[in-house]
Amino acid sequence: MNTEQLEQMTRGAGFIAALDQSGGSTPGALELYGIPRESYDSDEQMLSLMHAMRERIVTNPSFGGDHVLGAILFEDTLDRQFAGVDAATYLWGHKQVVPFVKVDKGLAPEANGARCMNPMPGLDALLDKAIAKGVFGTKMRSFIQLADPVGVQAVVDQQFEIARSILAKGLIPILEPEIDIASPDKQVAESLLRDALLKGLDALDDDQLVMLKLTLPERDDYYASLMEHPKVVRVVALSGGYTRQQAIERLVHNHKMIASFSRALTEGLHVDMSDEAFTAELKIAIEQIYTASIS
Repeated sequence: MNTEQLEQMTRGAGFIAALDQSGGSTPGALELYGIPRESYDSDEQMLSLMHAMRERIVTNPSFGGDHVLGAILFEDTLDRQFAGVDAATYLWGHKQVVPFVKVDKGLAPEANGARCMNPMPGLDALLDKAIAKGVFGTKMRSFIQLADPVGVQAVVDQQFEIARSILAKGLIPILEPEIDIASPDKQVAESLLRDALLKGLDALDDDQLVMLKLTLPERDDYYASLMEHPKVVRVVALSGGYTRQQAIERLVHNHKMIASFSRALTEGLHVDMSDEAFTAELKIAIEQIYTASIS
């Protein structure tokens, strides 16, 4: 483990850029960026267009470790380059931004008001590749729709089970049990999730550290006990469908929680923008999210 990167993720001021749009979410992300679905004929074309958008963001002068602590990449991105340099190497070597990689393979069908992750038969090989590429950690997402104790516990159990395999490789896992912002009983689901996460954290060994990526809660500072847990490097917030303004307004009321936004970060960016306009828009987004993260 890179101790300098660990120090940045533990104590640094800033946020994590979620640039891990995958097969399912990529068409929507491209559409918001001004590239309609009829503009490409294959998954390879789609992924290349998405990579070009990521590269434009990451290589922009406003994107750097003074505001952006880390960036989560899609698996495909590990095999691509930014400005002629391997993507993960470029992030840390040129931008002082800690690289993470998304490792889940999407969501399984709903059961008990929640969606666990699909099986990950190639996880071991992906982790080895990530280590070889200089990646610091991983991210994996589940989805909770209802406040069903069985479903919530199933999500948390699976997250910690896979986290142990990731920890055994020397990587820091980000556990992301997202709660649907439209859940009719979101506040109850948050209570169930917090309690289940605390028990899972207590069961980790003393030298096992994780990060948590959680939906912004209904009650201010509701996840403070998770942030204070000795096994937690950082608790970060996902935007989860909130606009940037909505996400920021919620984030400033949750002290010590930092952003890990995707759509809220890229909101307003467009493929047809001039470099000057693109830089200006991205700089506004980064500064707004950074300010909310350090409040």
